[in-house]
Amino acid sequence: MILDDLVAATTRRLEREQQLESLTDVKARAAKAETKNPQLVYDRFNAPGIHLIGEVKKASPSKGLIASDFPYLEIARDYDQNGVSAISVLTEPDYFKGNIHYLQEIAAAVSVPVLRKDFVISDYMLYQAKAAGASIVLLIVAILTDEQLHEYLMLAHQLGLAALVEAHDENEIKRALAAGAKMIGVNNRDLKTFTVSLDNSIRLRQLVPTDIAFIAESGIHNRKDVQTLEAHHVNGILIGEALMTAPDKADKIEQLLGV
Repeated sequence: MILDDLVAATTRRLEREQQLESLTDVKARAAKAETKNPQLVYDRFNAPGIHLIGEVKKASPSKGLIASDFPYLEIARDYDQNGVSAISVLTEPDYFKGNIHYLQEIAAAVSVPVLRKDFVISDYMLYQAKAAGASIVLLIVAILTDEQLHEYLMLAHQLGLAALVEAHDENEIKRALAAGAKMIGVNNRDLKTFTVSLDNSIRLRQLVPTDIAFIAESGIHNRKDVQTLEAHHVNGILIGEALMTAPDKADKIEQLLGV
C-alpha cells in the first residue's frame, strides 16, 4: 500500500534530518518564528462560502511528474493574488518531489496561510513546520495512533499551528472528532486503488458537526464539482493537479470559484 511506503520513506528521511539538526536545535528555530493564532485559520474556513486551498505540487505517486517546469514562488503568488484562502505546499521529497525550503520561501512571500503537506509522524516535523513559517499542518489519521493524533493536535495548537486532520472513512472521522479536530479534510482518493469519487466527501460530511470546517481533497476539476460539494455544505476544497496543469492559473481559480 502506497501509504505504508510513504511512511517508511518519511521515517528514513527523519533519521537523516535529525542527524543534521537535532530536535533541540529545531525547537530553538521554531521558538524564534512568529507564533500565529490557529483559530484565525479555523474561522477563515468556517466563514460563509466555499474556500479554495491551492496546492503547489511538482509530482505525485498516482500521476508521476506533474510539472517539469516548477516556478513554485510564481505559482504561489498567482494563487495568493487570485482568491485562494490558503496554499498547500508539498514538502515530501521522494514521491512528491517536495522540499521544506519551498514552503519557507512561499510562506515569506504570500499573505494567506500556508499548509505543510507531508506525512507527519513525529513532533520534530511540527517544529520544522513552525520554523519554516507554516500556519497549518496536515495530520493523517490513517498513519497515527489515537495517542499520537491527540498529542500532535495539542502540540500544533501550542505552536500556533492549525491542523487539517485528514480522514478517509467513517471510523477515521470518529477518531478525528474524538481527538478534538477543528478542521477535517476528506481525501476522495482511495489510497489502495487510487480511484477517486466526490461521493466520499458528500457521504462523510454528514458525520461532521457544522461548526467544524470540512475540506474536500482530490478529484475536484471544474466548477460543477465545486457546486456539487458546496450544495452538500462543504466549507473548503483542496485542489492540486487541476491548478498545477492549468496554463492560466488565475483563470482556472476564477472558473472554480465562479467569480
